Amino acid sequence: MANIPAEPVIDSTLGLLFDGYEFISKRCDRMHTDIFQTRLRLEKAICMRGKEAAEVFYDTEKFSRKNAAPQRMQKTLLGEGGVQGLDGEAHRQRKQIFMGLMTPERLQQMGDLVVHHCHEYAWQWERQEQVVLFDQVNEVLCLAVCAWSGVPLAEGDVAQRTLEMAALIDSASALGFRYLQGVQARKRLEAWLAGLIEDIRAGRLQVPENTAAAAFAHSHDANGTPLSPAIAAVDLLNVLRPTVAIGRYIVFAALALHQHPECRQKLQADEADYTTLFTQEVRRFYPFFPFAAARTRHAFDWQDYRFPQETLVLLDLYGTNHDSDLWNKPEEFWPERFTHWDGSAFDFIPQGGGDHYKNHRCAGEWLTIQVMNQVLGFLVNELEYDVPPQDLQVKLSRMPTLPESGFVISNVRVKTQV
Repeated sequence: MANIPAEPVIDSTLGLLFDGYEFISKRCDRMHTDIFQTRLRLEKAICMRGKEAAEVFYDTEKFSRKNAAPQRMQKTLLGEGGVQGLDGEAHRQRKQIFMGLMTPERLQQMGDLVVHHCHEYAWQWERQEQVVLFDQVNEVLCLAVCAWSGVPLAEGDVAQRTLEMAALIDSASALGFRYLQGVQARKRLEAWLAGLIEDIRAGRLQVPENTAAAAFAHSHDANGTPLSPAIAAVDLLNVLRPTVAIGRYIVFAALALHQHPECRQKLQADEADYTTLFTQEVRRFYPFFPFAAARTRHAFDWQDYRFPQETLVLLDLYGTNHDSDLWNKPEEFWPERFTHWDGSAFDFIPQGGGDHYKNHRCAGEWLTIQVMNQVLGFLVNELEYDVPPQDLQVKLSRMPTLPESGFVISNVRVKTQV
């Protein structure tokens, strides 16, 4: 067996903080390999990228998600006891609850709700000198997903709940104050939603049966035991929080429109479903999740390399989406590339890879595409705006990242009234 190439440093934690999304790919390129080993926070870790790496990474016989995510991430982004940390039948059973929400009819309803709130907000934008699109879109998404999920949200609470959900996302890899903000936000949100679950179970609150709130209020674990209100709240939040995170993709879509104005007419015509091609290229090109983490269930051999038991393994999502072995001119924004994409579950992995029902691939991926498509239609067909001078730099060292300005628009005009 060959030795996995090793980064010649004692520990790479500072390198990860410095290089961010490019951490794995930079080292792969430097060592002329798609796999290497290093240490993160003094723990041995294997890092890899590419389609073949994704195929083995999502082999549930070889990898487990238990104890893969750092404890600090469970305190902020993911929560404790939720679907992301489950394996085997427990994971499949819990994942089915999420996937049951993703019917074509329900996805369309969510997209329609988002566009409805976009219109409501846009009429306010017309009266403002400038608008930070990221902040406003986050509120739109928070309003829409709460309504879609059967979660009552008072008008006076919208801004605060939006900021709390955004803090969960922003603090995922943060230090200091940003991290503490995320921890406190999760405590408040989980307490709010656990109370909601208890009210539904006690009959004090009636919610539609086809909503996430109803699904998790009446859900059971793989042994048939009702989920505790605390765990049900974690996974209900795992519907709300990732939906608010789509705001980053929407801002990146607006950035792509600004940087590639030739795409606007193609989006307006939408021939050959060009809107979906554009959405997919935004998801491939711009940074969202940097990597996914898992642990080996047992020792095994792969491509002449030995993977020891209980070893932390990171799969480079961003790097795989920019791998020149998989994508022609990956650093160019070109939506038409998806015209001939074969639909592989392992080369295009912005929200994870593998099977949506069996693997740890984002349950909300279809919802993400639906919402992005409909918001793109709104931006190009129903809204006019200017993009004033601003700092649009996207720093790959920051995780998660965004244009520095949050994407400011001005002189907003709504073309249609609904």
